[in-house]
Amino acid sequence: MSRTVVITGASSGIGRALALNYAGKDTTLGLLGRDVARLDAIAQACRERGATVETAAIDGRDADATTAWLQAFDSRHPVDLLIANAGILSGIEPQSRTEPVAAALRVVDVNLKGTMIAVAALIDRMQARRRGHLALISSLAGLAPQPDLPSYSASKAALVSYGTALRIRLRSRGIAISVVCPGYVETPMADQQRSAKPFSWPADKAADYIRRRLDRRSRLIAFPWQLVFGIRLLALLPVTLQDWILSGFRADVAPSESAQRQDSDSSS
Repeated sequence: MSRTVVITGASSGIGRALALNYAGKDTTLGLLGRDVARLDAIAQACRERGATVETAAIDGRDADATTAWLQAFDSRHPVDLLIANAGILSGIEPQSRTEPVAAALRVVDVNLKGTMIAVAALIDRMQARRRGHLALISSLAGLAPQPDLPSYSASKAALVSYGTALRIRLRSRGIAISVVCPGYVETPMADQQRSAKPFSWPADKAADYIRRRLDRRSRLIAFPWQLVFGIRLLALLPVTLQDWILSGFRADVAPSESAQRQDSDSSS
């Protein structure tokens, strides 16, 4: 059966792995990302697998550009599944006591506002058709905040709440909502986090698991089970003990390449 899938943040990490996983002769892909070269490369790889692919090099924080492209694409290819995956990481950098406020606000803009922009562009159209599926890529950090990733944890927790609210509101309107909470996945973004990464998964394994659960329209897709089980147990403990356990998940966070470029641009 043919279908149309849109993936934001498709040029790297989980988004790239999902694009390759969904690519096939019966699939039309809309791939959004900011890195033109990497976006072109993944589009070509998907075409070689038989998919029809359209791309857009757009900053997801640009509401007008994102909305215009998604709605024009939807008019040509009604979207069955939107995977709102675009995200960035920030946290407490080495030799720093606090997270830079500019970096924190950038995380919230990309991870939360960017997702809301993409969803808003398509949600009314899906409701009019009374079919569609929205998948929001959150994180286990949204269920158990990490002390050195305050803005990242907050943005991902907000996505859990946002997705839950959407699911309740849209459950009678033919729209499925899935919130995806990966643990550690081997991606360039994860490489910024200098810490132990227990039960880490390769990106292609994560993409395959996410797709299988999305095909079942699971409401919450959280993995790996070892960390999910630990988080569920954590919620049963006294708050002081929760804080002590979570304080063990410490990490230095290196600035992303894009953040370093923006800092360089702003200082030149």
